[in-house]
Amino acid sequence: MTVAREGDRWFASILVETPEPKKLNQPCLAVGVDLGVKDFAVLSRPLNSETKFKGAKPHKAQIARLRRYNKALARKKKGSANRRKARVRLARLHATIGNVRKDYLHKLSMNIVRTFKVIGIEDLNVRGMSRNRCLARSIMDEGFRAFRSMLEYKAKLYGARVVVADRFFASSKTCSRCDCVKQTLSLATRTFVCDDCGASVDRDENASVNLEVFAASSAVSACGEARSGAVRKNRVKRASKKQEGSGLAEVA
Repeated sequence: MTVAREGDRWFASILVETPEPKKLNQPCLAVGVDLGVKDFAVLSRPLNSETKFKGAKPHKAQIARLRRYNKALARKKKGSANRRKARVRLARLHATIGNVRKDYLHKLSMNIVRTFKVIGIEDLNVRGMSRNRCLARSIMDEGFRAFRSMLEYKAKLYGARVVVADRFFASSKTCSRCDCVKQTLSLATRTFVCDDCGASVDRDENASVNLEVFAASSAVSACGEARSGAVRKNRVKRASKKQEGSGLAEVA
């Protein structure tokens, strides 16, 4: 049993063995999920008749109260009862913000896993993205890494599969219609216009379609092992070659 405290509440976590949940029969095959700041998640296929999800943004909603509570705590005398009360009130607000964020991420990730068999997402460099001083607060408020972790463990439990694209995969710069790669695309450009076919589509929708195609094409090899991919990874054993040609290789 693990005892933890959040705000002014105590929680006891007890580990027990339970039967594994039954695998779900997802009605849809594949989907691409593009995560961003303007819209938390943009899906290539509709989920409950929606493709764009704004996100909870609980820290942004409570920023005024957080500042007021921090100022009130700073004014209290150290060691006093009023300072202890102010500290508990501030901790309670931080716990509420975290609970609102986790509740939203759990519900959205579960709905995606229940609906789609293959889920394509990007390996976002959240630490590098947070270096942007104009977007750091919004990026950390979304919870991108927590959302990916929820998708991965829920997919294993319910029979879905999460395919993670490399962080250098040009999902936003690649045209989802003709596969032409755009050389430059600034973050302020919200509409993708292809230089080859002239297609005009929303930037995030274009990225989600490319992630869906990437996820749907990531099949297993003939030996039943996952494909090693085109990107070389350090200290990772590559997938073995087809066993059908092993006899020819020995003769040669």
